This record gives sequence, structure tokens and C-alpha cells, in this order.
Amino acid sequence: MKPLFAKDTVRQGISAHSAIGLICCALLYLICVTGTAIVLYEEFQRLEQQGAPEMGGIAPEAVDTAIANVVASEAGKQPTTHLYVHMPTEALPRTTVTTDRQAFHVDAAGAIAVPEENAWAEFLLALHYRLNLPAIWGMTLVGLFGAMIVALAVSGIIAHPRIFRDAFRLRARRNDEVSTLDWHNRLAVWTLPFALAIALTGSMIGLFYISGYSLAATAYDGDTEAALAPVFGAEPAGDDTPAPLPKVAPALEYMAREYPHIRVSYAILHDPGTRGQHLQIVGVHGQRLIFGEYYAFGADGTFRGTAGLSDGTTGQQFAASIYNLHFGNYGGLPVKLAYILFGIALSIVVSTGTFIWLNKQERKGSPRPVIRAGWWGVTIGMPVAIVATLLARLGVGNEAPFVAIFWLVALAAVAMAIVLSRRPGARDADPAVPEFAP
Repeated sequence: MKPLFAKDTVRQGISAHSAIGLICCALLYLICVTGTAIVLYEEFQRLEQQGAPEMGGIAPEAVDTAIANVVASEAGKQPTTHLYVHMPTEALPRTTVTTDRQAFHVDAAGAIAVPEENAWAEFLLALHYRLNLPAIWGMTLVGLFGAMIVALAVSGIIAHPRIFRDAFRLRARRNDEVSTLDWHNRLAVWTLPFALAIALTGSMIGLFYISGYSLAATAYDGDTEAALAPVFGAEPAGDDTPAPLPKVAPALEYMAREYPHIRVSYAILHDPGTRGQHLQIVGVHGQRLIFGEYYAFGADGTFRGTAGLSDGTTGQQFAASIYNLHFGNYGGLPVKLAYILFGIALSIVVSTGTFIWLNKQERKGSPRPVIRAGWWGVTIGMPVAIVATLLARLGVGNEAPFVAIFWLVALAAVAMAIVLSRRPGARDADPAVPEFAP
């Protein structure tokens, strides 16, 4: 029977298939590398803007002053729909007021000090969250990659029945290929609980848009706010009639008096300057995974209750715990260091997984020298590209084109690795080795 496609066409199809697989592995590797780096998100912000005022706490009256100063700076512009006050925390001891269009660090008296300039940390976070793509597409894609890690972890266990028995067996002295396989399997076992937790929570965060919109479309007539209200609380009815700004100080004083064990991380003004305005205080509960509880207050400072993230349904508490569990925002510096170590290990597992596939292809008589070289470029180039963007931030400033720098450096590293592999006398691939048992 005559083949459906010519041999050259088949060969090109195989190359295209391999290239697509390499791109998927590269994006998965990028997500792991940036996720490891972003654990130090607050520390990076402090590194970027070392001159911003820092404090262990701020007086409630000073918070009101800060809000009034920032709102006054936007006089004559479209009113902001939300105003956030980041209260000083141990990881980021700064008070920052953010509106829909700008953000300022303020001093302990509430005076505007300097604009917030943390574009590099935000770039790194966006690279991990959504690969610098539009939110709905990027977060969905990252969520799917999270599901892929779960599938890879489970299938890897099934494919290697001795994986736990050989958890501490390393054959590093035999040859590079055996060493690569052993390190891949050992690190995969040691990081398995971490990988599953990170992948599952990452999938939930990444697929938030799809799940939220789907739920709203099927059960709430397209109303996304109503769909999320059972988890995060409902928004009061709005009223755009102008009104004086509310005072936040009474709410902060109420929290200090009635909930002294709760640390306030944010004060959020909804629709400030209107009759429909209201206030939410985000309170962090010690020894809990939840990112916080929403404490609702009226414009006059009257306490209206909580959303139930700390003591509501199991689903609410679970939803509120996903973010901290994914990013390691609990337990302080020791937990962050553990996340960094496990993140590095997970990145190595992803990287070596592709090398193992390349080794198997070579043993079958189908070496992929160009793909091998390209994967070396990915493995080394992406961390180098992140460092390049940091150097650009320190050298050029907050306005440096971080997205362009990252992707140009990363692609240049891949291209350079491929070009070098094609030089006369260059080793296209590692020496073939005998077949061995995994």
C-alpha cells in the first residue's frame, strides 16, 4: 500500500512534532523557574526600591491622611473604583496606597513619599502567572500546565514501580545518561508532595477565569460577582452620588480592639467618594493557610461582619488557602527557603525529563542533535534571561522593557546553542550507552 505521505513530508512532520513538544516543555520549565523566583516577591520589591520609607506599623489617623493625599493628587481625573492600602508587614514593611491608575509609598505620617516602582517584580509575577499574555489566555494556559505536572507526576510513579524503593539510589559514576535518569527519578520522588500541591493549586488559580465564567454563565445568568459571592462575599448595592471620603481609622481601631490577634494586611475602599462606598479590612490569621479574612465596614465605620473565609464552609476556607499554599506565603523565611529548594528541584526534574527523552531517541537510532542543543539553550538561557532583566532594572531603571529583554535573551540563547552545535567537530549528542533498567 502506498504511504499517505512522502518520506520527506513524514520527516518534516516528525521534526515539527518534536519542536512543538520542546516548546511545551520549555514553557513548563519557565513556569517552574519563575515560580521558584517569585517566592521572593516581597524581597524583590524591597531590592528594587531601597529608598522607599519602611516602618513596623502606621497609625490609623496616618492612613486616613495618606488616602486623602493620594485622592487629592487625582483631582480632576476619573474617580478610582477601588483604593488599596497595603499595611506594613514583616515581609514588606511599607505602607502603599494604590488606585486604579497609580501607586505611592507613604511615610509614617501619611505624606506621599515616592511613587511605587516595582516594575521588575511585577514583570516576573506576570511571567509566572500568565507568561506575559493577556490574563484570560495566559492564566488558562498556565493552569493547563499545572494539570500537566499532576499528570506527569502520577504517570511517572506508575511507569516506575521501583521509584520509592530506589528513592536514595544514585548511580552517578556509571555514565552521564544513567546519572541523569537517577537524578530525575530521585528528585521527582523527594519533591512529589510539593509538586502535587503546587501543581494542583496552580491549576486552580490558572483556571479561575474559565471556572468562574462557566459557573456564572450556567448558574448565575452571566453575573460573575454573584457567582463568587458565596465564597468571597457579596458586594453591597452601588450608588454613584458624590460623598465625602470615609474614615478608615475607626475600622482599624475596631480591629485592634476587637481582634487584637489579627494582623491587618490591607484596607480596601470600594467606590471611594460615593454614597455607595464601603470598606473591607483584610486580616491575616496566624497559623492558618488562608490569605486572610474580609472584615466589612460601612462608610461610617460600622462593622458589618466577615465573609467567612476563616470560619465559613470548608469550600470557602479551602479557596482562601490556595494562594498561600501555592506561593509559600506562610511560615516566614524558612518556608520560603524550602519552597525555593523544592522549586529548583522541580525545575531540574522538568529539564532532565527532556534529556531522558532525547537519550531514548538516540538509543533507538533517531538522535535529535538540534533539539538537544536547543534544550540546552532553554535550560541555561531562561535563568540567564531573568538575570538580564534584573540587571536592566538596576542599570536602566523601572521603565526598562523587561518583556522584550527576557524573550530576546532567551531566544538568543537557544539560537546560539543550536548554532554552536552545528560547528565542525562539535559533539551533536552524548555518546550512546547500553540499555539499562530504570
